[in-house]
Amino acid sequence: MKTVLTTFAAAAISLTALTADAANVLVVLSDAHSLELKDGKRFATGFYLNELMQPVKLLRDAGHQLTFATPLGKTPAVDKNSVDAMYFGGDRQALAVHSKLLDELRITDASASAVVSLDEIERRGYGRYDAVYIPGGHAPMQDLLTSPKLGKLLRAFHAAAKPTALVCHGPIALMAAMDDAPGYARKLAGQQTVAVPNWIYKGYQVTVFSNVEEEASKAQLNGGQMKFYPQSALEQAGLRFSAAAMWQPHMVVDRELITGQNPASAPLVGEELKRRLATIK
Repeated sequence: MKTVLTTFAAAAISLTALTADAANVLVVLSDAHSLELKDGKRFATGFYLNELMQPVKLLRDAGHQLTFATPLGKTPAVDKNSVDAMYFGGDRQALAVHSKLLDELRITDASASAVVSLDEIERRGYGRYDAVYIPGGHAPMQDLLTSPKLGKLLRAFHAAAKPTALVCHGPIALMAAMDDAPGYARKLAGQQTVAVPNWIYKGYQVTVFSNVEEEASKAQLNGGQMKFYPQSALEQAGLRFSAAAMWQPHMVVDRELITGQNPASAPLVGEELKRRLATIK
């Protein structure tokens, strides 16, 4: 029964894009439902609702096809802290519309999720996807940054110069394309000196949830501490960091990379990705 429902859900998503100029966007989410902090503490998390659904709705409304995946094909979780109208400019109706769409797409429905694994994406062939989008929430800090499956995909997209868009904590996933992402992450967590790794993105300019914003929002962690901040991790790895003032929308475009700083930046990234897709189809 789950297989039938999953197939139906996947088909329903595919029906949103049957026009000749439609693109196929791969949306990669984390399998993790919590983030491991220092001292063994854990923080319940997932993806941020607006960071996923604002770009998804923009792309879907433009007629593009969306395929959802996680490294292992598990059902992802929405961070409950993000189900708040403040992330939609205080607009409760916008919150309701995007929440309803999330339910319709069955992304978080364990019994009928259309989410597939990155192994399945590779079997289908990376060539069928025109762009990749990775939203934030803290979950990418748990598994995406060291996922060899994601690293392989990112290297393929980089080689083909395909749009690669990431928002908030999402850009930490770029680490997966390093030669030894797990080793680099362990050294960061242990506050060891790290050498600039061999990395396809070295020298790119990006933005990510800033250290200042991390400090301002660390009360969310209920007394816990993150092992390291994404801004520091990416800067030490050889990226050039750009930021706006706290909570202000900010996007950076460098070659195939499109990065957004924080939740407020998700619409900017969605619009840029939509614009980029219009030029390649």
